[in-house]
Amino acid sequence: MTHVSPVVQRLRITFGKSGPLKYTSNLDMAKIWERVLRRAGLPILYTRGFNTRPRIQLAMPLPLGITSECEILDIALRESIEIDAAMLTASLLRVAPHGLSIHAIDDVDLREGTVQSRIISAEYRIHFVDPLEAGVLQERIADILLRKTIVVEKVRKRKRSVMDLRPLIIGLRIDETGDLIAHLSVGERGNMRPDQLIEAMGLADYHHHAHRFKLHLLPK
Repeated sequence: MTHVSPVVQRLRITFGKSGPLKYTSNLDMAKIWERVLRRAGLPILYTRGFNTRPRIQLAMPLPLGITSECEILDIALRESIEIDAAMLTASLLRVAPHGLSIHAIDDVDLREGTVQSRIISAEYRIHFVDPLEAGVLQERIADILLRKTIVVEKVRKRKRSVMDLRPLIIGLRIDETGDLIAHLSVGERGNMRPDQLIEAMGLADYHHHAHRFKLHLLPK
């Protein structure tokens, strides 16, 4: 059935991915959310046409293999519902797969623009499973922050491009547990992945895992 109603209400869900879901692509994650929302009985608005799509939108793709606690999903509804965050969270989690967590559910002004256009950067916590001395990590941080350029080459569909990653590194530090905290640019201004940072720092041979814990947005 094709729903042609205009958007009556918008919801924004802040959620997390862990466990097996960290290997789920952005496209598959959208499909998972569609199933979860339908099973929970939310009146999702669908696009018009022969091949209808749910009007849901993930704010920022998460690279495969990375866990998160700050992903954002915007949902368009064809009917207004009363928001009881605790009850709605429980209803969604009852039909959600293992590894999906919900941290907030908010009502969004219909006049507000897309969240994608407001995201400018993300913070990651990178934990090195293989032993890495704090002094060595601090030296690598100092070295990369002193560089004027970090030029990498990319080949996509037989086309070669050159990119400078240095402007995309906003900040690096070591936290109290010894993990690397990386503040990197994402969104329309340019994207940098944690694996690109680790390779540029010469630490790719050290087993590690990354967790995205904060997305920074431009003010409304």
